[in-house]
Amino acid sequence: MTFLASGRRVLITGGTGSFGRTMVGRLLDRDVGEVRVLSRDEAKQDAMRRVLGDERVRYYVGDVRDYDTVLRAARGVDFVFHAAALKQVPSCEFFPLEAVRTNVLGSANVVEAAERNGVSSVVMLGTDKAVYPVNAMGMSKALMEKVAQAHSRNNPGSPTTVSSVRYGNVMFSRGSVIPLFIEQIKAGRAPTVTNPLMTRFLMSLQDSVDLVEHAFRHARPGDIFIRKASACTVGDLAAALCQLFDVPAKVDPIGVRHGEKLHETLASREELGRAEDFGDFFRVPVDDRDLNYALYVTEGEIGVGPEDDFNSANAPQLDVPQIVELLLTLPEVRAELAHRDPLLTC
Repeated sequence: MTFLASGRRVLITGGTGSFGRTMVGRLLDRDVGEVRVLSRDEAKQDAMRRVLGDERVRYYVGDVRDYDTVLRAARGVDFVFHAAALKQVPSCEFFPLEAVRTNVLGSANVVEAAERNGVSSVVMLGTDKAVYPVNAMGMSKALMEKVAQAHSRNNPGSPTTVSSVRYGNVMFSRGSVIPLFIEQIKAGRAPTVTNPLMTRFLMSLQDSVDLVEHAFRHARPGDIFIRKASACTVGDLAAALCQLFDVPAKVDPIGVRHGEKLHETLASREELGRAEDFGDFFRVPVDDRDLNYALYVTEGEIGVGPEDDFNSANAPQLDVPQIVELLLTLPEVRAELAHRDPLLTC
C-alpha cells in the first residue's frame, strides 16, 4: 500500500503535541483522506480545530492507556503514527510507573489495536534517551521499541508493519530548552544551564517528520530508523541565543537535573554492528532469530562491530556561529526576533 495515496486515513496519537501538529500539517498539504488526532487534551484539540478549520481532521479525546479508546480510533485507519508519550525526564523520575503505563503499556495498546483493525503500518516515535538509558523516561521508551520488535518476531505473517524512529533533541518542540532560554533572555535573565559542557543533538521538526514518512514508505517489520544529527554543547547553544538577542553571553549554572546524562547516544555500537548506513540515517533491522539458539558457533566468522557509539560527543560539533545559522532557519526563532527587527519577517 502506497503511503499517502489519495483517500488514505491516518491516526496520530498525541496529535496535539509538537510532532503531532507538524505531522498533521504535512498530511493536510497532501491528498490525504482523513487525519485522526487522538489525545487527552481537549483544550488543545479545540485550539487546533479553530486554527486548522479543515474537515479532514477528526478529533478523538482519549488516552492510549485505554485499549478500547485506541481500538475505536484506529478503526478503518490505514496508517498510525504513535507520538503520545510522557517525555519529561525529571517528571518520569518521580513517577516511573506513569511512564510505564503510557510509554510501554500504551504503546502495546496501539500495536494491538492496529493489528486488530488491519492497519497497514505503525511508526512509533522514539528518542536517543532509549539508548543505554539511565532514566525512567529512556527506559520506558526503550521498552516501547522492544514492543515494536517483539510484534515482528511473534507475528511474522502479520499484515501490520510496526517500526520505530529515533531522534535526538528536536529544536523548539514543546518542553525543549530553546523556548525556555528565549523566555529567560527576554525577561532579562541569564539562561539556566545544567552543565555548559553537556552535549545534545539538534534537529528540526521538519527533519523528524521526513524520517517518519520514510519509515512509512520503506520500513520492514521491527526496523528502527535513526536520524543522524549534529550536536553542540548546551553552553554554546545558550551563547548562540544570547548573540541572536544581542545580550551578554552569560549563563546561570543550576546543576544536572534528575536522570540527565552528560552526553546522549543515538545508536549503540551493538546496533551499528548490524545497521545499514543510508547517509542521512541508519536502518537497524530487528534480530529475528527465534529462541532456539545454536549452542556453539560452528561456521562463518564472528563479526567485529565498531568500537564507538554514535553519540552527541563524537557527532559533528556545531560552534556558536553555526548554531546561530541553524537557529535562524526555525520559524519560531525568527518570529521571536521579528519583534526586535521587522526585516526578519521577510
